[in-house]
Amino acid sequence: MTIVRKAPARLRFLSLEITGRCQLTCPSLCYAGSGPTRSHGTMSDEDWFRTIDEAVALGAEEVQLIGGEPTLHPGFAPIAQHALDSGLRVRVYSNLLRISAEHWEVLEQPGVGLATTYHSSVAAEHDEVTARPGSHTATRANIVEAVRRGIALKVAVLDSGDPARAERARAELESLGVRDVHVGRVRAVGNAAGAALPSTAELCGRCGDQRAVVLPGGEVAVCEIGRFLTAGSVLDAGLAQVLSGPRWAEASASIPRPMGPTACDPDCQPAHSDSCDPGKNTPCDPMGYAPAMTGSPAAAVPALL
Repeated sequence: MTIVRKAPARLRFLSLEITGRCQLTCPSLCYAGSGPTRSHGTMSDEDWFRTIDEAVALGAEEVQLIGGEPTLHPGFAPIAQHALDSGLRVRVYSNLLRISAEHWEVLEQPGVGLATTYHSSVAAEHDEVTARPGSHTATRANIVEAVRRGIALKVAVLDSGDPARAERARAELESLGVRDVHVGRVRAVGNAAGAALPSTAELCGRCGDQRAVVLPGGEVAVCEIGRFLTAGSVLDAGLAQVLSGPRWAEASASIPRPMGPTACDPDCQPAHSDSCDPGKNTPCDPMGYAPAMTGSPAAAVPALL
């Protein structure tokens, strides 16, 4: 009997969560539950290289290095360079707490973009979110430095129930020269969910749609926010095999998809990016949120913190 394997899903955007370690804990916010005691996982540099090569073969155009804090991984620079040498665009999502000279060299290369999250224009408010005194001063200084160096920079500002605070942060960032600022709600995932079980209602509806994320242990999930929907491991099988398997099909089918002319098309951030960053002006809401709902909206995070 001939066994016919389904062709793997086409891939355009792949996030590589190369570590769970972070200098910050963001106890009320972090979608991944990262922190100083988390590990870099079980993926070796060679495993990441191989995954990047497989992503290219599947049609990927861009990879995003995330964590945790990706610059804490000892293989950060080689992994980023391998992706660039493979012809991919590279985005680095960093907390910008501490950027070394080697990191700046990576970030200044053509084809590399940088993203971060800014919680408030008030230092004490920002530091309360990160649970690390001095984090606002460090992140703000590195935002200024990234602008000075001419690095393509996107900054996410989260509205956790205080729109005026978010707008003040946006205004400050724009005054610093940041041209790409996104304001979004906090989604009820990770630390922001508390004891609640993860729900597909918090997803924007584009997870698994020509995008995926590889977690530090090699597990492949539909997206960073939908990390509870895994479909296999690149350490057990190749990326193409995971994306052509029944578990991937089942995980993707479980996600509510946007419908109608106002759906986020073609991406979560319409026509601007392949990631689920908050939209510049009209972010792709969680599928469980509707403007007509009463009470406060579901908490939402950008794809990466």
